[in-house]
Amino acid sequence: MKNLAKIPYFRAFPLAFGPQKWYIISATVALNGGVQLYYDCAIQIPDAKGKLITRNKGGATYILYQYGFDYKPDKKYAIPKRAVIGKVLSSDHTMMVPNENFQTYFPDVLLPEELPEAYRSCCLRIGSYTIIRYVLREYKLPQLLSKQFGKDCGLLLDLVAYMIVEEENAGQYYPDFAFCHPLFSEGMRIYSDSKVSRFLNSVTKDQTIGFLDDWNKNRDHDQRIYISYDSSNKNCQAGDIDLIEYGKAKDDKGLPIFNLAIAFDKTNRVPLFYEDYPGSITDVSQFTCTVDKVTEYGYKNAGFILDRGYFSKDNIRYMESEGYAFILMVKGCKELVSSLVLDNRNTFETNREYSIRSYRVYGKTIKSKLYEDDSKERFFHIYFNPSKQAAEREQLEVRLDKFKLYMDKHLGEEITLGKTYHHYFQIMFDKKGHLLSYKERDDVIQRELQLCGYFCIITSEDMTASQALIHYKGRDISEKLFSADKSFIGSKSMRICTNEAMAAKLFIEFIALIIRNRIYNLLKETMLSLEQRPNYMTVPAAIRELEKIELIRRNGGSYRLDHAVSKRQKVILSSFGMNEKDISAISIEIDKLLKDNQSLMDTEEETDEEEI
Repeated sequence: MKNLAKIPYFRAFPLAFGPQKWYIISATVALNGGVQLYYDCAIQIPDAKGKLITRNKGGATYILYQYGFDYKPDKKYAIPKRAVIGKVLSSDHTMMVPNENFQTYFPDVLLPEELPEAYRSCCLRIGSYTIIRYVLREYKLPQLLSKQFGKDCGLLLDLVAYMIVEEENAGQYYPDFAFCHPLFSEGMRIYSDSKVSRFLNSVTKDQTIGFLDDWNKNRDHDQRIYISYDSSNKNCQAGDIDLIEYGKAKDDKGLPIFNLAIAFDKTNRVPLFYEDYPGSITDVSQFTCTVDKVTEYGYKNAGFILDRGYFSKDNIRYMESEGYAFILMVKGCKELVSSLVLDNRNTFETNREYSIRSYRVYGKTIKSKLYEDDSKERFFHIYFNPSKQAAEREQLEVRLDKFKLYMDKHLGEEITLGKTYHHYFQIMFDKKGHLLSYKERDDVIQRELQLCGYFCIITSEDMTASQALIHYKGRDISEKLFSADKSFIGSKSMRICTNEAMAAKLFIEFIALIIRNRIYNLLKETMLSLEQRPNYMTVPAAIRELEKIELIRRNGGSYRLDHAVSKRQKVILSSFGMNEKDISAISIEIDKLLKDNQSLMDTEEETDEEEI
């Protein structure tokens, strides 16, 4: 055991699991450029003669399982197909640390699911638990989720809380979070990362779809709402994931991607559903499927707020055929609206009648057809932003200067220039393709300079320029959701290797976004009511502040509050209708739950019965 602690990347703690010898081990080891997730346990190397081989790399010995052959008929030989299933312990060559692949090929081998009770800290951080529990009860998420996931609902909620608090989605670190936090699992059990991995791989499409059906069924379908819809993509190197394909990535790193989209009820500030689809499918082509889902969920009195990426004649016609309104952003320099901008230029930019002070822009509304064969006129809201004009003009000037410097450097050389160069310059080449000279296209550059600072929003319904802008700006929260997903839930990388685990993590992310978004809105409402704007009222700062509320257990006794609630914590808790008395009551409740081996799920069921 002494030698085990010296293995790189390992943390080892001796434990006893029945007659077998187990160790708690946490490790992440890279092999052939990919990151392998290793479980927190060591097991006997299975007896599979002819199937297991070992490979030494970086001072460690890896175990590979041969699961088949790939026959090459043209070369008339077979290539063995192998997968890394674990790593040999240096202290005991009969033992191995399994990874995620191990359970695929040896499903009958039992790994420890629960960590022992001693693996719970005598200091529990309960602040974030209290506000997450508040949102769970407000939205009745435990009841909705337990309908689909049964006893695993508690573990799912713990993983949600782990993502929100730790801003992390790697399953192997979950036991560290569970070590010092109250849990929603049955009996507040601390599960091992192997149990987390098996749970992720057990989540089915029926369960996630069932929850989304129930979640949207509870919405008010008669209310007039605007649905903000946006998508993003994530780079991925896991070649065995079905959704991973090469496509048009926003942050193109030359890697395959998958797409993730979220439909958000802007009116009620609640995420409605999400979509994951292959990386090669464009946002424009996917949108008709989204409209179908909105219809299936029963939203009739709705409108869509869309970014410029979803603009197409087919999408607009499809939305209207289903009876949906739209609010659509279009750049001012696009040919569709550039003529309208130039026709109305200098008619409203300095007129205070058209000022929209809250956004520091000027806006004017005109009616025109969206495309030539359009049967009716639409409402074009043209906006001018003076500060945006200065910034865009400077960007254009800097861009032109870079083009000139590049061409000056290559005068007399054989060179190929892209379409953008030819757009802004008249370029002369000799017969051999050598760059001779260039001249600015004054009419093109002048037109773009005139369009700087302008943008346009098109709506299918009659509204003022101010109303259209307020509706569109409301979609900023969907942008914040994607920022939260990648930055504040730790999901910039998925850290998975199976389709099932990926689908499960996306679902858990969506639940985490529902809760985090509600926390964000409640904190923001409280902050707006304060005379000052304290910097601890953001979600990350508020969680860090609440994490300081601790329960301490001394001499194996009961958990008790270590200190009183601070002034900052009181302000944060007031956003959720709570105070120091509520914290005291919750601390007593947590201590009782731990003694009685109960959980939040148990108390929720009792509350429901009383209400009935």
